[in-house]
Amino acid sequence: MNNQNVLVVLSGPSGVGKGTLAKLIVEKEKDIALSISCATRNPRVGEVNGREYFFISKEEFKKKIENGGFLEYSEHFENYYGTPKDFVLETLKSKNVLLEIDVNGGLEVKKNFEKALLIMILPPSIEEIRKRLIGRGTETEEKINLRMERIEYELGKKELYDYSVVNDNLDVCADEIIKIIKIERSKLNEQ
Repeated sequence: MNNQNVLVVLSGPSGVGKGTLAKLIVEKEKDIALSISCATRNPRVGEVNGREYFFISKEEFKKKIENGGFLEYSEHFENYYGTPKDFVLETLKSKNVLLEIDVNGGLEVKKNFEKALLIMILPPSIEEIRKRLIGRGTETEEKINLRMERIEYELGKKELYDYSVVNDNLDVCADEIIKIIKIERSKLNEQ
């Protein structure tokens, strides 16, 4: 059997540190690549097409949906975001691929890619999440409260994930996720 790489989905509540963890994991482990999503919104200052996102038109996006071109996609604030199937499959030929997406997206990926490894990132406590969200200084009290309500929903999906890892120390959490990926890759290649 040829060496197979693993498609890894990182999900968890807002403020749990998914983005920071994902960047740390790909820095620490050269055989893990971060997936790049497609987006129909305009690039923000400093964003580069093909680095943060593949920026495409709504028409292109809808055509990709029709052609089954996404492992998952969603609409937020009148823009579409999705994980391009071709990009992920091509990248998997040479590296493990890490997706950082919400719980619904993660479960959708699992439906479309059975061998996907789902890892839920958990906060040390709900209070810690609120503290982190307030600490960002980017959210109104109302938005923080909406995010806090969503946490319960997301954590309720934990049982549908393959692993749960508590992020109370970034380095330790990243190392634990890397270890899980290596174990699961070994299992995949033993089959």
